[in-house]
Formats: sequence, C-alpha cells, structure tokens
Amino acid sequence: MPYVPPPELASLSLGQLAEQVAARKIPPLDQWSPQEVGDSEMRIAADGRWFHQGGEIRRPAMVRAFSSLLMREDAEDGAGQHWLVTPFQKLSIEVEDAAFIATDMQVKLDETGRPALAFRLNSDDLVVCGPEHPLRVAGTDEVPAFYLAVRHGTEARLNRSTYGQLIDHALTLGGEQLAVESMGERFALVPGA
Repeated sequence: MPYVPPPELASLSLGQLAEQVAARKIPPLDQWSPQEVGDSEMRIAADGRWFHQGGEIRRPAMVRAFSSLLMREDAEDGAGQHWLVTPFQKLSIEVEDAAFIATDMQVKLDETGRPALAFRLNSDDLVVCGPEHPLRVAGTDEVPAFYLAVRHGTEARLNRSTYGQLIDHALTLGGEQLAVESMGERFALVPGA
C-alpha cells in the first residue's frame, strides 16, 4: 500500500490534527528490552537527510518507518545517544543535530480559544507543542536554535522558515518578553531566558 502523507497543516482544525496524531501508530519503544546492541551504520545529517553506509536514503516511506523507531537516551542536556530500537535490536545512529526538522507551523485554537502551536516535521509527523512536547531554545541571541520535543527523547529543530513563523507569531502577541503560549504552557524564545 502506498504511503499517503497527511493533509496540509493549514487545512486541519485542532481536532482534526489530534485525530491525525492519534492515527499514527508509534511502536512502544520504551516497553522493549532488546538484547542485541550494535551500530546501524546510519546517519541523520543536520539538514534532516538520512544516510546508510554513506548513501542517502531517498524513499520518504523508509525514512518515516525508521523515524518511528528512534529514541534518545540522556536527552536532558540535548546531547544523548540516538538509537534505532526493535524488540530484538538496539542500533546506534549518528545524529548531527536533531533527529527531525520542523518544516511548518500553524497557530490553532482549542474549543476555549486557547492557542496551540502545531508543527509538521520532515517525517510528516504532526506535533502539537505543549507540556508533552515543549519548545527549547539554544544557541545565542545572534544565532538562536529552536527545538521541539517529539517522542522518546528525540527533538526536531525548527528550520529557518518555521522559526520565522514562530517569531512572527510571538511579535504579534506583543509583551515585554518574546514568548509564545501553546496548550497552556508559556515558552520564552530568547536563549537563556
């Protein structure tokens, strides 16, 4: 069966987006205890492209399948080891920056009018920023880097146009500090704030 990507983010209501997220069946990596540990000979470049033994993986469906098996240990500092996990194997994978790239952002409103920031990733995953998927700002004031928690310790780095959308949204809100809110959480958009 061919892979059909989800609809464009802008066309989805928050409820439809939640349905799309729920429909994505993610394996229960945290419940698996594989005995075999090795090296996948795979790498995720900083621009989000996947490579195996030096050759680029060009099939989006393969990248999407592999991305559902990703986890990161010691994720608190943003520098933990990434793994591809199956019930039988745990294979290291080199990740140059983040496992995913956020390629689009839309501001949605829940039924009470509370804002929710919805992101599409390069894997076609849809993620709603909030308590379970917080935003993290790294880098410097001159060169900030924005990251969104995805799942199992992995993160998505916002690409330039997506963090531009985020900053534009924050500027429309005004306020003394550059910040946004999503699903009841407030996220400062200045490194170290």
